[in-house]
Amino acid sequence: MRRRLVSTYVLLLCMVLLALEVPLAVSLTNRETQRVLADRLADATRFAALAAPALRGNEFDTVKAELRRYYDLYGIGSVLLDQDAQVKSVFGGPLPGAERMDPAIRGALAGRQMGSPTTLWPWQAQPLIVAVPVNDGGAVLGTVVTISPTSRNRRVVISSWLELGLLGLLAVVACVVTALRMAGWVLRPVTRLDAVAHEIAAGDSGARVQPEHGPPELRRMSASFNEMADAVAEALERQRSFVAHASHQLRNPLTVLRLRVEDLGTKLVDDDYARADHEIALAETDRLADVLDGLLALARAERGQRQVVVVDAVEVARNRWLAWRPMIERRGIDLVTLVPDQPLYARHVATALDQSLDALIDNALKFTPRGGRVEIEVAAHDGGVQVTVRDNGSGMTEEQCRLATERFWRAPDAQNVEGAGLGLPIVMVLVEASGGRFTLGPAEPSGLEARMWFPAGPAPAPAPTPAPDAASLTV
Repeated sequence: MRRRLVSTYVLLLCMVLLALEVPLAVSLTNRETQRVLADRLADATRFAALAAPALRGNEFDTVKAELRRYYDLYGIGSVLLDQDAQVKSVFGGPLPGAERMDPAIRGALAGRQMGSPTTLWPWQAQPLIVAVPVNDGGAVLGTVVTISPTSRNRRVVISSWLELGLLGLLAVVACVVTALRMAGWVLRPVTRLDAVAHEIAAGDSGARVQPEHGPPELRRMSASFNEMADAVAEALERQRSFVAHASHQLRNPLTVLRLRVEDLGTKLVDDDYARADHEIALAETDRLADVLDGLLALARAERGQRQVVVVDAVEVARNRWLAWRPMIERRGIDLVTLVPDQPLYARHVATALDQSLDALIDNALKFTPRGGRVEIEVAAHDGGVQVTVRDNGSGMTEEQCRLATERFWRAPDAQNVEGAGLGLPIVMVLVEASGGRFTLGPAEPSGLEARMWFPAGPAPAPAPTPAPDAASLTV
């Protein structure tokens, strides 16, 4: 935007300079032409006055001497012609062609003073031709023609144009410097506002604009933006606090309710229907407890900035495999880790990879039949670390994968499957808070593939080698 604003200023200045300097350059050229033309006409008029007696008496020695001295002093050629256009005297050469001389000669023999060209443009190299009639009592006896080289005059014109161009260039440079300073002053609040908006979008809810720079209108806009950011941050904080407090406070009565239901189950001895209802009630309390746990985890994951750590993704994947192996063996599912031999360090918020892997493995176990397979793959990808959890269960369609990260969303064919619909949203929040990417897609030939990408982190520095004990150095 700054470049466009400066370009607009410079374009307007260039248009103004062109509108002013082009007519001025033409005016300077015409002035130089008129000056030279007036000087040559004065000289030719003096020679015409000397040539009148010579043409009457056919004695040309005096006028020839003047014309020769004029050529020797100034290098300006001349031609003296009678009324029949017969040449009586020629000094200087080479002379222009007849196509340029004839119009001036005819005009002079008709009694007019002639000059050609009318403007000394720098790109034209022809000489200046001036023709003055020789009059005697109203009769035209002949004409005097001077042929002047114009290289010096054209250099004067070019020098004037260069001076104008230099002044215009200095004006453009001054305009660019002024425009850059003005654009910086005007756009500095906008640039800062854009940067703060990106910081807030990245998760820094405390970022604000300093409204002391720029025009008053932009300062007011910055102050309004800060007020809006404060209001939004306060509303989000209240929402998260409400979810966290509600989830935490509901656990106590829910625990009491479960204990009462369990105690009630000891009194149901013979009634099979009552015992079945009792089991359903216990299952529903467990499900409600899972929902509250999910809401609490989601609220914690969304709460502002969290500590960023660097961990070995390979080691984390192996630890989660060990933690889930007993559950996998009971369900008859094969859990496989596909990891490289060397460590791969990923940077994310604390416990993000652990929690995400737990949620994804739990989700895969729910939809993988007995005898199925779940894979955990860790690989370097796109300048970071990609962790993939893949199963060969029922899977989801592309549209269902797009909706699966919405809170409390359940697939139509998974309404009776245990869960609250919060696992994948929690993974999405944790990965995005770490500056990574989370994608879901169908696996081949069947199942679901969940991919988490985290930025690569630096390898931890090796632990310092302890100094040898002084006693061990003694022999």
